[in-house]
Amino acid sequence: MTDEPDSRTPPSPYHPEEIKADFDLKVGKSISLRGSARCTPAGVIAAGITASIILLAVGVLVRATLTKRAP
Repeated sequence: MTDEPDSRTPPSPYHPEEIKADFDLKVGKSISLRGSARCTPAGVIAAGITASIILLAVGVLVRATLTKRAP
């Protein structure tokens, strides 16, 4: 027996409100992409807060740079 999980069975959800997304993208005959993602509502909120904080910081830096350049 091995301790590794069976690769044929899908992983069980870690959260009851889990959000899943899958996509297949084909471009021509030679390029094919497949992707999937899983997240929880709390993860979506955390990503939104993180993006907002980064955008706020970039705005402050741009404003400070433009203020120093003005005569």
